[in-house]
Amino acid sequence: MKVAEPVHDPSYERRAVTLLLFGFGLVGLDRWVIAPLFPFIVRDLHVNYQDLGTAIGVLGVAWGVSAMFMGSLSDRIGRRKVLVGAMLIFSLLSVITGMATGIVTLILARGIMGVSEGAFCPTSFAATAEASLPTRRGFNQGLQQSSFALFGLGIGPILATQLVAVMSWRWVFMIVGLPGLILSYLIARTIRENRHMIRHASGKTSAPHMTVRDLFAHRNVALSMFALLFAMMGIFVLSSMTPSYLTDHLGLSGRQMGFVTSAIGFGGFLGQWGLAGFSDLLGRRSMAILGFIGGAIFIALFAAAGPNPILLFVLLFLGTGIAFGLLSLITGPMASEAAPPGRGASVAGMIMGPAEIFGGGIAPFAAGFIAQRFGIQYTLYVAIAGLLVGAVVSLFFLETAPRRTAQTSTAVAED
Repeated sequence: MKVAEPVHDPSYERRAVTLLLFGFGLVGLDRWVIAPLFPFIVRDLHVNYQDLGTAIGVLGVAWGVSAMFMGSLSDRIGRRKVLVGAMLIFSLLSVITGMATGIVTLILARGIMGVSEGAFCPTSFAATAEASLPTRRGFNQGLQQSSFALFGLGIGPILATQLVAVMSWRWVFMIVGLPGLILSYLIARTIRENRHMIRHASGKTSAPHMTVRDLFAHRNVALSMFALLFAMMGIFVLSSMTPSYLTDHLGLSGRQMGFVTSAIGFGGFLGQWGLAGFSDLLGRRSMAILGFIGGAIFIALFAAAGPNPILLFVLLFLGTGIAFGLLSLITGPMASEAAPPGRGASVAGMIMGPAEIFGGGIAPFAAGFIAQRFGIQYTLYVAIAGLLVGAVVSLFFLETAPRRTAQTSTAVAED
């Protein structure tokens, strides 16, 4: 059954993108606030680097498995139900993390949080794409996803290290979980359903049936899975290990560590917005190549720098800013443009799932092993290697940016 395209609603676009921006920012805050708090958690729970890698890795694996299934579920039952349920659950799990009594309860709480955040992620990306004009898709999806880095890795380290100076780390987890409860209500009141869903006589809706082969019909889907895996391998290993690297290897104080680590968030904010936004004009493929190579170069310079907080901040800002943009570019406009109509969340979930499991889950676990056995400084080279391999994969992308493909079509017609 063919569904007529509705007239675009600029007011809904603004409201939807704004709410989903803050929603994904809270996902980032709840996910990454554990890293700057870990040096303080160590004293209470008697854990080590391997435990840090495990706690972060379990969340990543759970996120990946959930994304593969829940993105498809939201295509069938609707965006609103999945978004609201996921936000309520991961906000409550942040509060429960603050009640952890040992490494087992900490890992269990983070694992369940990963399931709920994995459901929110591809669903929110698809909802943003559906609310946007095609020519603003990269800009809006980059803006939405940039909040992940801004809240989770920019504001988060500063907020956490300032709060933990006056209260227990447990209360910090509880505080950052509360805003999600309010935002879930606003999302429930605002977000509209996927316009490509079929309405049956019973009144129920569902998306058209498609096989896995249909979802992988576009070459960029399979390439994006591998590219995103290596991007996450670089970015998430760096994000999880940098706070402890700065304090334990370079000898920075807690507040200096919070300042330098915040560069990941502020750089990532501009990178996630900028890389995807510029790709509307310059092309998806060229910006992907730039992100991988530029990120690897600046992170290599960061690894060679000494205990100079200002220099470390600048290098980390540039390296992770460029590299973090890859996440929004690949899972945002590239996934949306490679997906069949109405299956944006399914394709985003398929791309994101393996990448989260291996790049966001197993890679931090392996980095924790390397840090514990050989020294935390060697984990930076794992991040660099991931970005360099991703650069090779990105050479094979097909260009899908509407402006670029339109220019190509015009040039061919003129010839």
